[in-house]
Formats: sequence, structure tokens, C-alpha cells
Amino acid sequence: MNRQLLQLNNSGLGCLLTFLLMALLLSSIGLGWVVNGFLIFIAFLLLTPALAWFGLNWWLKRNLVVQPCPVCGYEFTGFNNTQCQCPNCEEVLKVEGGEFKRLTPPGTIDVDVVQ
Repeated sequence: MNRQLLQLNNSGLGCLLTFLLMALLLSSIGLGWVVNGFLIFIAFLLLTPALAWFGLNWWLKRNLVVQPCPVCGYEFTGFNNTQCQCPNCEEVLKVEGGEFKRLTPPGTIDVDVVQ
């Protein structure tokens, strides 16, 4: 029973030692640039998804607008500096400066009613 407690899982140890020995062999015969290139490639593969995640979050925070429709009050999402349509009242809206604005044809007077 005590023997099972002391048993270690060393299945990846041989692979790691082989990699280290190959790296030492290549660097000793003047091919260290191969090892460096491989390590840079691995670092690039690990860092790219993290940078893409933070970049996408930053872009979404800057360009995503969640506000109520100025006509019916239905809250929905749109992208900054685009034209969209309210899913509730189907009013055509433009997203400018982080808020929804009605798109009216030229010559139309837009009036807000106050009760």
C-alpha cells in the first residue's frame, strides 16, 4: 500500500530529456539558431491567442453600443458609426457617438413630444 503512494507519473520525462539533449547537441555544433527559432515559434503560438483575446475585448468595448431605441425604448445592441434597424419597431437608426439617432429624410422636422 505504501508503495502505491510513492509512485510518480514520469511518462513525459523521457520526452523532455530528449528535447533538452537535442537542444544541447544542436547548440554545441553551431546550430543554436534552430533551437532559438523553434522556441520563438512556440512562444508566438502561445502569445497570439492571448493578444487576440485582449485586442478583441478592447475593440468591442470601444465600438459596441447597448442603448434603448429612441422611438420605442427597446434596448438592443449596435456597432458605432453604422446604420441599423430596431428589431421591435423597425425604425432605421444610425449609431453615432455611442448613442442611437433616428435617420430622417432631408427636410423632415423631428419633434419630441412632451406630456
